[in-house]
Amino acid sequence: MTLRSDRTYIGIDDDGLSPTATIVRDAWVFGLLPETETCAGWSTDRMDALYDKVSTAWEPYGHLASRLPPELRERHQRIYDEAIRRARQQGWNPELDDES
Repeated sequence: MTLRSDRTYIGIDDDGLSPTATIVRDAWVFGLLPETETCAGWSTDRMDALYDKVSTAWEPYGHLASRLPPELRERHQRIYDEAIRRARQQGWNPELDDES
């Protein structure tokens, strides 16, 4: 988790495509948080609790977006397409992450 100096989460707007940002996006997908909630300033305990809720929400679908019902799949696609678009706008290149 990307933390500030005060050991709180920096927030999804400054965390790109990190695993912690994925937790926040998935919470949006499942309606656990409004899409306006960035989680900036959240403690690690609070983020861990969110992770647990998100993990539980994924269980019926085997943690696979392809198994989501249409409404959730469409929301997932929209949220993640936007995240990738923003990351590319900020200079992210998926080919640079390939270690092979």
